[in-house]
Amino acid sequence: MNSQSRIALVTGATRGIGFETVRQLAKAGVHTLLAGRDRGKAVDAALRLQAEGLPVEAIALDVTDAASITAAADAVAKKHGHLDILVNNAGIAIDEADKPRSGQTLQVWRDTFETNLFGVVAVTQAFLPLLRKSGAARIVNVSSALGSLAMHSDPAAPLGGFAIPAYNVSKSALNAWTLQLAYELKDTAIKVNAVHPGYVKTEMNKGGGDLEIAEGAETSVAMALLGDDGPTATFQYRGEVLPW
Repeated sequence: MNSQSRIALVTGATRGIGFETVRQLAKAGVHTLLAGRDRGKAVDAALRLQAEGLPVEAIALDVTDAASITAAADAVAKKHGHLDILVNNAGIAIDEADKPRSGQTLQVWRDTFETNLFGVVAVTQAFLPLLRKSGAARIVNVSSALGSLAMHSDPAAPLGGFAIPAYNVSKSALNAWTLQLAYELKDTAIKVNAVHPGYVKTEMNKGGGDLEIAEGAETSVAMALLGDDGPTATFQYRGEVLPW
């Protein structure tokens, strides 16, 4: 299936890495649905990319709202009939910096998991029937190296200083979900991978980071456009396979 006939959907795409992922997929010729929980912001973002001549369409999708997810899946089914690429990009980091790991409130944990894990599961469940109608669908779960248990348990790795436990653990859980789904789909043409975008200069980390946003989107795009001989059930970063 060539890029020109593909349909992609990227969640949490009104800004940052998600927005840039939409841009890069659209530049590759993929008709890309820019999803955001605020329809007005999604429309504004899509119009900016349309002004660049890119095949981008806005869609309202709040990954924490069951009705919103159902409505989005129904809309895609009605208009396009299938989905080739799902990039689960939406995520939050709301740990309170002035509290220790054990002091984060239970509400912070619940809200973080609601978006970073349960939202991904819910969106994937809703769109999987449409992905099964694709000739070779791709599911990309945007995780983080901060979710790697192997790296956190390595004394030589510098991850221990990142005291954002709810976020970190939610990404560990997302990695586990990625493997569960990939195993279920191993006998199909659907490939499922997790990605680490890198330490990117975004609003989420208040502009900190080593990579520009365009670089941060590259791994998601590469996994979204995998060929038939590409991997599944892996955790990727810029061509490198990371340990779970």
